[in-house]
Amino acid sequence: MSEGLVIIPTYNEIENIEAIIRTVFDLKKSYDILIVDDNSPDGTADNVRYLQKEFPKRLHLEVRTEKSGLGTAYIHGFKWALQKTYPYIFEMDADFSHKPGDLPRLHRACLNGADVAVGSRYKKGVNVVNWPLSRILLSYGASFYVKLITGMRVHDPTAGFVCYTREVLQTIDLDKVRFIGYAFQIEMKFRAYLKKFNIEEVSIIFTDRVNGKSKMSTSIIWEAIFGVIAMKFRSIFFKKSF
Repeated sequence: MSEGLVIIPTYNEIENIEAIIRTVFDLKKSYDILIVDDNSPDGTADNVRYLQKEFPKRLHLEVRTEKSGLGTAYIHGFKWALQKTYPYIFEMDADFSHKPGDLPRLHRACLNGADVAVGSRYKKGVNVVNWPLSRILLSYGASFYVKLITGMRVHDPTAGFVCYTREVLQTIDLDKVRFIGYAFQIEMKFRAYLKKFNIEEVSIIFTDRVNGKSKMSTSIIWEAIFGVIAMKFRSIFFKKSF
């Protein structure tokens, strides 16, 4: 029986998709996988369909019509998961920057009382491999900025390696989540924080992708910088609609 669902959003991940799926399925703990693919022109979805013949009950695929952003892909996956009976729902990248072997560690944190378990790059120093100094400073600085604005005591609020209990995703109004880029990760944690859920961080080592291209862009960075202030403002002055 599956102990949770791992949601992996994809766009042009043909170089990584089969390996990441097989690595998750090779874990001692049993997790199902949902691939949310944004109609990748490189054939990512076709590769998943082929693998579904080998893993018919554990590997699931949702293909959207176009590239619509990381946040909307996860919201799509969350809603799909909530229609099933999964007690734990994970976010994970396809490019091995998040080690599948750390999934049980996040799971264990939730089994031990966390409502949200965050795979944290910054809980114990800076645990990032293969990033240039400029990107480390940007990411670490963003984390400090988010803590300052939101009041959350989360060392890595932009982290995208997360385990949610079912209750968290049922409680948060997913239709009100606004951000679509990496700021989506901040907003989800902030909404869980406002609902008084227990957020715990699990220290991980983050390794930058080897294959494929990063989806980071200037617009994503600006969304995170200015969006956090707007999000905090709405949470104070528009509590009922936030």
